[in-house]
Amino acid sequence: MLETTRPGTAVMVMQIVCGLLERLGLDASIEPNDDLAESGLTSADMVNLMLTVEDEFNIGIPEREMRPANFRSISSIDALVRSLLARA
Repeated sequence: MLETTRPGTAVMVMQIVCGLLERLGLDASIEPNDDLAESGLTSADMVNLMLTVEDEFNIGIPEREMRPANFRSISSIDALVRSLLARA
């Protein structure tokens, strides 16, 4: 049976964030620990980012995890996703 490999969560989160930045016309050259708000994302953009992450990883982000610290950077989103996937 042929198995396809799926990119790691950090790569997928990076792709999601860069795609959002590009759609918004913002600079998409971002490092994993860069602050996303400083990159130009608004609170509404962060909500869209959260919804996209939920959809892409087929997870639900509990309300207690919907706090700015979890969406500050690609690294923090990756850590959140890994934690939620480990609980599933």
